[in-house]
Parts: sequence; structure tokens; C-alpha cells
Amino acid sequence: MRKIQNTRLASPAALWAAICLVLPVASPVAAQDAEETMVLFDGTNLDHWRGYNNEAIGEGWKIEDGILKFDGSDSGDIVTREEFADFDLTFEWAVTPGANSGVLYRAGMGDAAPYLTAPEYQILDNDRHADGKNKLTSAASMYGLYPSDKGTPKPVGEWNSGRIVIKGNRVEHWLNDTLVVAAELGSDDWKERLDKSKFREWEKFATLASGRIALQDHGDEVWYRNIKIRRIDSASDEK
Repeated sequence: MRKIQNTRLASPAALWAAICLVLPVASPVAAQDAEETMVLFDGTNLDHWRGYNNEAIGEGWKIEDGILKFDGSDSGDIVTREEFADFDLTFEWAVTPGANSGVLYRAGMGDAAPYLTAPEYQILDNDRHADGKNKLTSAASMYGLYPSDKGTPKPVGEWNSGRIVIKGNRVEHWLNDTLVVAAELGSDDWKERLDKSKFREWEKFATLASGRIALQDHGDEVWYRNIKIRRIDSASDEK
């Protein structure tokens, strides 16, 4: 028989420290972010969405293989059920050849279309659509107002990452992890650009402090997935 050695047992504190080295420990920051982030589309349902002009969502918006696909039929824009003021919105998007769409934000209800109140993050096939020839209307631009000079969208059929960050009057558009638009609503630069655009005639355009997120029916086939939003505390300096 093998002789059993006289081994001193470790203290409870030492045992706990050893366990912590082996088991993964959740980050308090990550846990906080998970609580604050709302998944607007997880690939399974559209519970956070409704039609803009009608409660029902048009038949052209369909979920296939975890992707929100719009088939280009006359189905109307869709909007979130909730309003958002300051936020960090992330999403992935892809286009079919020549396609045009948009993600609009701080959209009001009750007008003919969301774009009458909401600025737009342009979704576009730059190579085949005419809007791609102008930086003011190319992919990830703030449509008609601020160009997307630095961003490079991926080829048709490939996924792009989009991000819109709003805090107060500060607006940022990101494309594939690159900041492509930085604007200050109400600034002198904003007013000058607005006065030169078609939006100058739209009294409520970009005036709402809170509103819906909208996905645009522009008559072309586009895809979205992994749509998430995190509210930003307007009293903090967080971006």
C-alpha cells in the first residue's frame, strides 16, 4: 500500500483564488453594457418594429436565415416602436446591385414619410446607383448634407457594419469602423448646408430631440441584421 503523505489543506481564501484563476469572470463593464443594450433585431422576430403608416409591417419585409430582407416591393417604411433621443446604434447592412435604402433616426410619426423629420444614413450600391457619384448622397453619408469621404463600402452582397451615434446635437456616422460623418445640428455649418439643400423647406426636419429609428422602403432589395441600440445618458461625456 502506498503511504499517504501528510499534506496541509489550503485555506478557503487560497482555494477561492485558485478557482478564480480557472473559471472565467464576467467583466462588470461588459455586464453593464449588456443590460443597457437593446437588441432591435436578433434574426428571429420584428417585435420591436411596426409599419410607419400602419401598425402592420408590409409583406415585403421578411426574415430569412436570421436576416431581415426587404424584397423591393411597395411595403412601406418600418420604424421602431420606441423613441430614442441620445443613442449608439449599430447594425449590419448589405445591398443588391443598384440598390438604395436608408436608416433614418429621430423620426416623428404622423407625416407622409419619416424623411420629413429624420436625417438619413444612406444605404447604397455606390458603383451602380447614380447617387454613388456624389459624396453627399453616397453610402454612409448624411443624405444630402454631409458627405462620406473616408468610408469604403464593401462589394455588393457583402456585409458592411454601420453605426450612428447621437448625443445632444452631435451626430456621427461610421462605416466599417471608420468615422465618415461628424455633424453638429444647429451649428453655423449645419445651417449653411441646410439652406443649400431641399430640406430647407421642411419645417420639422432634424428638429426633434427624440424619435423612432426607421428602415426605408426605397423600392430596392436590401438586407439588415444584428441591429442593436444603446441609450446614452445625456448628462455624461460618454460617446
